[in-house]
Amino acid sequence: MRYFAVFFFFLLHTLAFSQDKISGTIVNDKTLLVIPEVSIINLNKVKGTTSNGSGAFQLEATVNDTLHISSLGYKSIKVRVTNDWFRDQNTKIKMTEKAYALPEVVINQYNLTGYLEVDYKIIPIKENYRYSISGLTAGYEVGHNSPNAFSKVMGSIFNPADMLYNFFGKKPTELKRLKEMKKDDNVKNLLASKFDRETLGALLGVTPKEIAEILERCNYSESFIKTANDLQIMDAINECYEEYKILKGKR
Repeated sequence: MRYFAVFFFFLLHTLAFSQDKISGTIVNDKTLLVIPEVSIINLNKVKGTTSNGSGAFQLEATVNDTLHISSLGYKSIKVRVTNDWFRDQNTKIKMTEKAYALPEVVINQYNLTGYLEVDYKIIPIKENYRYSISGLTAGYEVGHNSPNAFSKVMGSIFNPADMLYNFFGKKPTELKRLKEMKKDDNVKNLLASKFDRETLGALLGVTPKEIAEILERCNYSESFIKTANDLQIMDAINECYEEYKILKGKR
């Protein structure tokens, strides 16, 4: 009986350990061809990976975790991890290609002469600067692309809680993930390669539009919001969140 109990305990331990990771293959829903370089992030555990050349991946997960799966040219999807996934380690996940409508492209925005000493005066140079305020841990960005920065800074100093509460005060659990994101190199690398705010929004539980509004409230310029990659956006939100906590604590 004693040996049976030891064997049973060992079996349970083995099964529990084996369910730390799941594996699968990403394929095109129409052609069933594998899709490499697909980003897979466990939103619950803030762990990430990428499918290999054969479309296969392996990722830490448990039952009821949600995976956010995205790839350039395909519609992003969310998949819930079930018990069946652990029994069938050859799970295939199908992704649908996006239908793109190409926007109009303006080729000649400025009437250039071909002479550098003349043309540099025609093309406007938009410069942005970040400056610091004594007592605050982060700087603020000003310039042509952020004309209202000064008034926003003053508002955030004199009324910080009201300025940012609707964004930060109601999402403490999601914002705690910011620190977890910085710990996982795979997640950081995935965010560094993305510019659509979709994956970052899924991790934080906000929409891409709300991300832009958060950064506007935090006095980041329109050019930064539009051109930064998702990792830079994550760092900016984290910086603003830490500043918000300091200002809120001083109130």
